[in-house]
Amino acid sequence: MKNALHFGAGKIGRGFIGPLLSQAGYDVCFADANRLLVEEINRRQRYVVHILDTVCEDVVIRHVSAVAVGDADVIRHIVEADLITTAVSMGVLPGIAPVLAAGLKARCAAGVTKPLNIIACENGVRATSRLKAFVHESLDGRTIAWSEGVVGFADSSVDRIVPPVSFPEPLDVAAEAFHEWNVERAALAGEPPRIEGMHLTDTLEAHIERKLYTLNTGHCVAAYLGRMKRCVTIAEALADERIFELVKQVMWQSGEVLIRKFGFGRAAHAAYIDSVLRRFRNPALKDTVARVGRDPIRKLSAPLYFSCPIAMAAAYGLPVDKLALAAAAALHFDEPSDPQCGRIRTTLAGCGVRETFRRFTGLEDEAVLDQLVRAYDMVGSVVNG
Repeated sequence: MKNALHFGAGKIGRGFIGPLLSQAGYDVCFADANRLLVEEINRRQRYVVHILDTVCEDVVIRHVSAVAVGDADVIRHIVEADLITTAVSMGVLPGIAPVLAAGLKARCAAGVTKPLNIIACENGVRATSRLKAFVHESLDGRTIAWSEGVVGFADSSVDRIVPPVSFPEPLDVAAEAFHEWNVERAALAGEPPRIEGMHLTDTLEAHIERKLYTLNTGHCVAAYLGRMKRCVTIAEALADERIFELVKQVMWQSGEVLIRKFGFGRAAHAAYIDSVLRRFRNPALKDTVARVGRDPIRKLSAPLYFSCPIAMAAAYGLPVDKLALAAAAALHFDEPSDPQCGRIRTTLAGCGVRETFRRFTGLEDEAVLDQLVRAYDMVGSVVNG
């Protein structure tokens, strides 16, 4: 049996990547900083993924183990691994890079020559390439030379909604039936992994940007508009026809950019948008606007869900009015448990709307900033009628 080490034993790790690896025949070990979670996984060695969709299903994941990121044993797992994946968030990648580097040094010293592929499964652009750069900062020249051709760092795009649903069994997770994992074929070392649900592609950038600027942008704006109408879940927000239509219009404005940039067929992209909206409206997921909308400053900034599609649309001479409303709704987002919301309120009070947009989006085009300011003033009336 092949060995897979997955950094991040949270809901995405247990509800998406871990199950795909396990079902492909890998012996899956989760690496996590939460020692209580590590102990729970090692005690139970199994959990259930509850598929909540039009057809519900319980998928039992067995024979899993875990190791604490700070323990020496994680180095042994890196030395023995055939595949290493992550689902820790972009901000945590620099923190695990020294651990990976130490494991690669040990692997090199042990004379291991079997290929190892490392894939960061994060919501971000070229996450694995960033991780590789962090890892190489901690490597010596000898280990870097050894890694060429032996260690592959393959970028990917991932898509599955794993909502924060609790179950009596603490390791169980909920997930939608849909999942998509696109991996850059050319960056892999050795024979590509054979994993059902992993799609090898030579056009990863198109998959990444379609997911980030259509799906993620739409998901976030549904949360921000939903909060303006006091909705609790994404499905509840999209049951409001005014919000539904505005979210769809936002997704189409970003979609026009992608059609222009990558040559997506218009009918195919329309079908993609419709399928995404059906997923968002799944009431069984009970996905909350608070979860989807959290970290609004990060989501406003480049290269994520608002500033980039707005900048690209403006560069192509395409309309940005609906995207501007989406970004404006992000500035209005008010979640007491989210410190970024408080920072937005403070910046608005001290600097005004225009400078707040400039700071958080990085956009400098004065005509675009004009539209963002107008959108901030009118988004409430657009949503409420």
